[in-house]
Order: sequence, then structure tokens, then C-alpha cells
Amino acid sequence: MIHETAIVEEGAKIGNNTNIWHFCHVRKDSNIGNNCNVGKGCYIDINVKIGNGVKIQNGISIYQGVEIEDNVFLGPHMVFTNDLCPRAFNTDWKIEKTLVKEGASIGANSTIICNTTIGKYAMVGSGSVVTKDVPDYGLVVGNPAKLIGFVCKCGLKLDLTNIMEETTDYVVVNCDSCGETILLNKSDFELINSPTK
Repeated sequence: MIHETAIVEEGAKIGNNTNIWHFCHVRKDSNIGNNCNVGKGCYIDINVKIGNGVKIQNGISIYQGVEIEDNVFLGPHMVFTNDLCPRAFNTDWKIEKTLVKEGASIGANSTIICNTTIGKYAMVGSGSVVTKDVPDYGLVVGNPAKLIGFVCKCGLKLDLTNIMEETTDYVVVNCDSCGETILLNKSDFELINSPTK
């Protein structure tokens, strides 16, 4: 479904069962997967790739250089960037990339500084400013965003004392809420207790 007020340029690819709502603008050569929802007033730039099952809430601009994998949630009015040295008069600038991996959630009014990766099933708290990579299942909040824990696929915070197995490479934690077993990278896990996190 493409709302009558939306603009979808020739060459844009829109997947099956995807909704493009009021006053959106989807640029040429962008690719939006199946079963997505693009909320009111969104802008999808040239060459942006969006996976399947992505929920894009109202008022979001996804600029060239951003890639969104499957089943990502983007909260209302969160912001992506694609230039580390912006100037209105600069005509020779480099597009920096951002990758949001499968299942990640980015809270309302957050800002993602470019040249970063948001890991699988990670969660960015509302209003956070992400300036560096977020690990898989990582929970980050604040300005600048800091790693304060890990979340399950179900979205709830993991109890990091509930360790089922630990090796030199990974830590296995069980979710008290849904029972899912989550494998965390050991070096990421150790960041929680690091004084320089």
C-alpha cells in the first residue's frame, strides 16, 4: 500500500505487503523489503537498502550509506547521519556508512553517528547518541551512549548473573522472561565491568 500523498520515484523497489504512509518520499534505486511499515513523513534516500519486516516509525530520514537488515525497529524521529565533517558549502564530501543488523531496536529521538554498526538484537535507549559500535544484544543509553547491559531477543534486559556457560570466547546467558539462550561475545561481556566502558 502506497498512500496517495507519498512520492515513490521510478526505480525504487518496494517489497510485497509493505506500507508507505502519508507524506513519505522514497528515492530512486532504494530497496525496501517485504512486510515493512514506513510511517508518516519518512524520507528514504537513494541507494538505501532496507530488509524485510522493518518497522520505521514517523518522521525518520534514512540517508544514503545506511543499510537496515531484517526485523529492525526504528523509533519515532530517530536520526541517521552520513557525513562526519558536515559543511553547507562542502561539495567534496565522503558518504560514511552505517549498518543496523537484524532485529536491532533504536529508540525514539536517538541519533546514530555514521560509520557505526548496531549489532544484532541490540537496543538503543530513547534519546541516546550513538558514537561507536554497539555489540550484538547490547543495551546502550545516554549521550554519548554507553553499554549498560544486554537484552534478549524478546527485548528484556538479561540478568548477567544467570550464566549457563563461559569460555574464553563467549558467555551463555539464559533469559528469565522467555527462556531464550543468548550467546554473548566474551570481550563484549567484559565491557560491562570495565572502568573505561
